[in-house]
Amino acid sequence: MLPSGSWGKRKPQGRWLGWVRSDAPGTMWARPEGVHHPHPHAVVRCPSSSSSSVSCSGDSEEEDMGLLEVGVTDIKPPAPELGPMPDGLSPQQVVRRHILGSIVQSEGSYVESLKRVLQDYRNPLMEMEPKVLSVRKCQVVFFRVKEILHCHSMFQIALSSRVAEWDSTEKIGDLFVASFSKSMVLDVYSDYVNNFTTAMSIIKKACLTKPAFLEFLKRRQVCSPDRVTLYGLMVKPIQRFPQFILLLQDMLKNTPRGHPDRLSLQLALTELETLAEKLNEQKRLADQVAEIQQLTKSVSDRSSLNKLLTSGQRQLLLCETLTETVYGDRGQLIKSKERRVFLLNDMLVCANINFKGQLEISSLVPLGPKYVVKWNTALPQVQVVEAGQEGGSCDKDNVLIQHAGAKKASASGQAQNKVYFGPPRLFQELQDLQKDLAVVEQITLLVSTLHGTYQNLNMTVAQDWCLALQRLMRVKEEEIHSANKCRLRLLLPGKPDKSGRPISFMVVFITPNPLSKISWVNRLHLAKIGLREENQPGWRCPDEDKKSKAPFWCPTLACCTPAFSSRGLSLQLGALVHSPVSCPLLGFSAVSTSLPQGYLWVGGGQEGAGGQVEIFSLNRPSPRTVKSFPLAAPVLCMEYIPEPEEGESGDRDGDEGHTAADPSAVAHPTICLGLQDGSILVYSSVDTGTQCLATCRSPGLQPVLCLRHSPFHLLAGLQDGTLAAYPRTSGDVPWNLESPPVCLTVGPGPIRTLLSLEDTVWASCGPRVTVLDATSLQTQQSFEAHQDEAVSVTHMVKAGSGVWMAFSSGSSIRLFHTETLEHLQEINIATRTTFLLPGQKHLCVTSLLICQGLLWVGTDQGVIVLLPVPRLEGIPKITGKGMVSLNGHCGPVTFLAVATSILALDILRSDQEEAEEDRPDGQAPEPAPAPPSHVGRELTRKKGILLQYRLRSTAHLPGPLLSVREPVPADSSALEHSEEDGSIYEMADDPDVWVRSRPCARDAHRKEICSVAIISGGQGYRNFGSASGVGGRPAPGETDSTLLIWQVPLTL
Repeated sequence: MLPSGSWGKRKPQGRWLGWVRSDAPGTMWARPEGVHHPHPHAVVRCPSSSSSSVSCSGDSEEEDMGLLEVGVTDIKPPAPELGPMPDGLSPQQVVRRHILGSIVQSEGSYVESLKRVLQDYRNPLMEMEPKVLSVRKCQVVFFRVKEILHCHSMFQIALSSRVAEWDSTEKIGDLFVASFSKSMVLDVYSDYVNNFTTAMSIIKKACLTKPAFLEFLKRRQVCSPDRVTLYGLMVKPIQRFPQFILLLQDMLKNTPRGHPDRLSLQLALTELETLAEKLNEQKRLADQVAEIQQLTKSVSDRSSLNKLLTSGQRQLLLCETLTETVYGDRGQLIKSKERRVFLLNDMLVCANINFKGQLEISSLVPLGPKYVVKWNTALPQVQVVEAGQEGGSCDKDNVLIQHAGAKKASASGQAQNKVYFGPPRLFQELQDLQKDLAVVEQITLLVSTLHGTYQNLNMTVAQDWCLALQRLMRVKEEEIHSANKCRLRLLLPGKPDKSGRPISFMVVFITPNPLSKISWVNRLHLAKIGLREENQPGWRCPDEDKKSKAPFWCPTLACCTPAFSSRGLSLQLGALVHSPVSCPLLGFSAVSTSLPQGYLWVGGGQEGAGGQVEIFSLNRPSPRTVKSFPLAAPVLCMEYIPEPEEGESGDRDGDEGHTAADPSAVAHPTICLGLQDGSILVYSSVDTGTQCLATCRSPGLQPVLCLRHSPFHLLAGLQDGTLAAYPRTSGDVPWNLESPPVCLTVGPGPIRTLLSLEDTVWASCGPRVTVLDATSLQTQQSFEAHQDEAVSVTHMVKAGSGVWMAFSSGSSIRLFHTETLEHLQEINIATRTTFLLPGQKHLCVTSLLICQGLLWVGTDQGVIVLLPVPRLEGIPKITGKGMVSLNGHCGPVTFLAVATSILALDILRSDQEEAEEDRPDGQAPEPAPAPPSHVGRELTRKKGILLQYRLRSTAHLPGPLLSVREPVPADSSALEHSEEDGSIYEMADDPDVWVRSRPCARDAHRKEICSVAIISGGQGYRNFGSASGVGGRPAPGETDSTLLIWQVPLTL
């Protein structure tokens, strides 16, 4: 068991390679065990703190940057080579050998690339006479390449040793931990990454001003065997650790439990992920600074915008090249031009892009543009307007809307205040088509009463009219869908007119893809919320000054709301769960800005009295209570149980449209409540009807302290140390609550928390945790999580291959390995909160939550701490200092819960993908018989009905074809229209909502977009950053139960 802060001192078992301090001060020895170093006295001077930035005034590179005293080319590691494959290896062992071969090959290629940077570029440039690049600039461009090469040369030596003895040891994880967990590696790579943008700008400028340098780069590229440019070689260090992570993930997947290399691989994955995250963040910050500097250069020194940009208080949240479009009075595209759009934390800036310089150098090094600011607007004045919503977006009587860039095109013959937005006209055209279809269907009914036979007037032709109009409607709806999919419409304030009436103008941008549109709308929304008083600032790093900005990944406090509608009862919070809603397909605005769709169930009550459940709807911009109902006893715990997996995979491919229209066709998710009087209640969570499906009493009527579900059981932890397990059944109620449960005595004290893992269940009783088999509930083993018998384990949360635990007393949390049960890390939360709570010696952790790589810790003082943890399959150890929320509660944080919903993947499909899906494998689907027209009209009134039809040939009839396609050429042999999938949609009352019927088979493997909100519950609301202790808005009473809801940026 390790004490707090001793992580860096822990040595992995097995052979060890690292930077070992020698007798000489300021030097380090690098010596792998078991490897004969060709130069036993090679030393490397440690990079000092002053070497983190390049000194431009020094003459000696060694003095400025602490380089090697021995040339790295002298280190000639033996070539790693795997011997012949032994007989009798298992399939996993064979795969592990192949992955090791990939690691060896990849590392060899990387080291050779680094050597090429030095030998083919740096050394010739340093020795060249006359100089085409000064010595000082060469030092800046190739800063830290030597040190990186040395690190990997040493790693390659140790790797050779491991490869030679692979068949006897099969261990490589500890080698990665020893080689890449040292601060020197992070320092060297950090310096390189931070300097990369500067290095590229020097190369770019030299290409533009020195023809000899440009010719040198061209000649080197032509002479290289793979034609890789200098930029292509120098970007490889930035890509190296993600490549290592992929290889180690593959190795871990093929390493069985109990293997001596498994824990080392998980630790190695953690080290590499942490290193990659830090480098990515530093690269992001460096790019952000470079973009703002480039933008500042284009602004006059005396302008107010220049002062804002140079104040140092601006954060760049998003920056992308978008295409601005201007439409005419008939919706036609007049012009389009690329713009660079910058979203800062408090303003939006749009700039023209001017590429100047020789285009031929763009293949050697990326060219950076020069900007000319077109407009900038304060963020609160920017409105996102979806197609069809312009009417309600502003007061038409007081605001005049103009279309940006369309004054010349629309001025002639138009009223001054009459504006056409282009794509929104599609809504009117769709309504016209719907009216025309109704008329044509009436005509069809009349045609069916004709007694005679006429060539151009019969049922075949009439049905073709209806079907063609349906097809036109579908195309129009697809155009509307596409119009919102990649079009970002912003309503911005302009200068008032002569009468003083404010004028707003509309700007329409085309985003590169739907993901970009979602990202822009989401970040604009969160940036606006971030400007509220309670979020200025909302988070603070314990060691930073008050002016520092929180990292971009910090969640934003979206709202603060009372937990119970009945204020006078003084109800205490017990638990909260989120019941997601997965049916509607929302428009982009709602998808990108709203909280996760669904309902919050909040349970609580009064000690010795009754309980209450409050249900909040999250389907609107702010939560609102939709139902509350009383219970016989206070709610102590709640568990959301999704629909069984058997139901998830059965009908999804072919019957999604039907299940969306008929919710009773699928197994419903449920919500289980555990009460203080021993009751267990099961409710349906489909709607707010709160139908109680089943109820039972715990053995001995013991209070139910915690509930968890596994694939096989509903598990209840009771006050007397009994674990009650109710087996899963089929039907409306997923658990058999009528028969007596399987009861296990875990310990003498209460079971405070349960954790369900893949094949085990962890139950805590006092300071001990018992590990049970998830299927048979047999005890596998138990271990002591805390040395004090009076302390109980109160919370357990899992991430990767580790479990974090909190205790009934003390401010420390501990990390345990899920497989070996080894204690890996201990963190004292109190050290993070001393600046908020000076003099507060006793602090206790009251809630834990892990979500999207962040560990949330709630305390009894109402303070919430946020600690980043790795997201992958490694060990979720904490390496950073984290952030502390300045928004919290007046009393203990009773719970921390997460609300998530998966955004509809249908909105991410590009037009090309949709076109491909209309013709799977190049063949049209078999058409269903065309229904009678009046029946078709009735069907279109229902949501989610799929009509398929065949358009018959009308080419021989007079008049134009009722088709959106060009007329078929006369010499064409294809006289019939192609078969089309005639999906029918219904526009809901809200133009922001569509209900679609077509499932997307290709979306099964597509990466999901997750909308996440974090909810904390406790007494009252307190702002720790204000002098009075209460933030900007009037807070509820200090004793009222309150919910704080944080919105997390969408993960795209």
